[in-house]
Amino acid sequence: MSVLRIGNASGFYGDRFAAWREMLDGGELDVLTGDYLAELTMLILGRDRMRDPSLGYAKTFLRQLEGVLGTALERGVTLVTNAGGLNPAGLADAIRSLGDRLGVQVRVGYVEGDAIQRPDALTANAYLGAFGIAACLDAGADVVVTGRVTDASLAVGPAIARFGWTRDDLDALAGATVAGHLIECGAQVTGGNFSFFTELPDGGRRPGFPIAELHADGSSVLTKHPGTGGAVTVETVTAQLLYEVGGPDYLGPDVVTRLDTVRLEQEGPDRVRVSGVRGTPPPDTLKVGVNNLGGFRNSMTFVLCGLDIPAKAALVRAQIEESVGTEGLEFTLARTDHPDTGDTEAASALLHVHMRDGDKSRAGRAFSAAAVELALASYPGCTLTTLPGDATPYGVFTADAIAQDAVEHVAVLPSGERVPIPPPTVTSGLQGAPLIHEALTGGPSLPASRRGPLGELVGARSGDKGGDANLGVWARTDATWPWLRDWLTVDRLAELLPETAALTVERYELPNLRAVNFVIRGLLGQGVAASTRFDPQAKALGELLRSRVVDLPTEVPA
Repeated sequence: MSVLRIGNASGFYGDRFAAWREMLDGGELDVLTGDYLAELTMLILGRDRMRDPSLGYAKTFLRQLEGVLGTALERGVTLVTNAGGLNPAGLADAIRSLGDRLGVQVRVGYVEGDAIQRPDALTANAYLGAFGIAACLDAGADVVVTGRVTDASLAVGPAIARFGWTRDDLDALAGATVAGHLIECGAQVTGGNFSFFTELPDGGRRPGFPIAELHADGSSVLTKHPGTGGAVTVETVTAQLLYEVGGPDYLGPDVVTRLDTVRLEQEGPDRVRVSGVRGTPPPDTLKVGVNNLGGFRNSMTFVLCGLDIPAKAALVRAQIEESVGTEGLEFTLARTDHPDTGDTEAASALLHVHMRDGDKSRAGRAFSAAAVELALASYPGCTLTTLPGDATPYGVFTADAIAQDAVEHVAVLPSGERVPIPPPTVTSGLQGAPLIHEALTGGPSLPASRRGPLGELVGARSGDKGGDANLGVWARTDATWPWLRDWLTVDRLAELLPETAALTVERYELPNLRAVNFVIRGLLGQGVAASTRFDPQAKALGELLRSRVVDLPTEVPA
């Protein structure tokens, strides 16, 4: 059976610069993808475009491409990337110019139509599917550039082109979507950000980037180039599969992928087979990511050392509010202090003071100067970790929806021909309405009496989606899964992570993965760009949960 080897060399705008070269030199590939877009990235590119309308794409990709374009063409490796951001046509032109400068002929196709006209928004982009990418590849493109497509589409598009899938091949599309989701975040699936990094062969120092070997039925094997760091195991793949997902219905523009049908099997060293994935018709709408400028923000941090920490914090609060007023202020006291220690840092707490306002001058020097002026007129030992500075703009992310047939999805072929990509004719009507799923069974099936960190028995992976966070938790063994399933309820999560108690929390079970996934609505407020939370993207939420000391079942070894 024909196998399509798709590697990935970028998981975000700023990922390992050398990865493109490493992946091309490390072994055989048919396609090499690069994911550069996130909700925050679209805001950054929007601000770039405000300064210079010819920008709006990920400039880093061009610099990376300069060193590898000739190699990719020589070896017949097709490149597919969403680095086009807000200006895929501009990046396509820049790639052609680069080819001319390097003395190579490069056929570039690009996909557009994701930009939604919203006069009240800085950026508004629909998440397109994979069939535009496939059309460019069918026309012989060496490089395909997109704007906002779903991350998984970078892998699904080449699979459509290779295997000739149609919109009716829902299971195959779903399988490829899982493969694309697994490799989209680069080294996260090969041991990056892995709960049990100390168990990796290289201790997690430099994980290699991933490869998905895709088959015509949509099944795949996840692997990496020989000799690269990290590992590909059922657990590293599980961790990435749980990243930034919601319920079992994983909604996409081409297919709804049933995550509860995914089966993982260790096929050999650094080889995990992904099979059994089922798909259903896609929703009749596309997700739209909208970024707006929300105003201006500034922050100052006070160090509170020794005794009377709450009183010291209260004094600062009263003084700051008297100077600048209460509107837009937020105070967060981090009790990092330890009693009776001889080290100043260990004896200190941190008071973070945030200011957000539509008035740049009020959030700027007026605020930071008011904080600095307290240096000799406040609590004993007053000191700050920050210098006075001006305010910076921040963005607000919201998600919307638009009918699939209201978007003009277009593939611009290397010849310049513009090919409309029709929307799916069969849709499901799913809108992703939130549902709260509690445990399906009654109580713990194993006796619990041994105290220890939850992370002795489970792994976790967490992340952000706009203002929401997701937290996936998996049991390491079959024996531990019934206990985790029954024990880790929404109420239990609220006990362990009190900041979730007042929020809407959805809970989903994925038995094939021995996992439960929580979606915590509103934890991140207006999104990462606006959040003043210590962990604004909820990346550490899973590790916080694993660190909590709980009653563990004694019949299951650590």
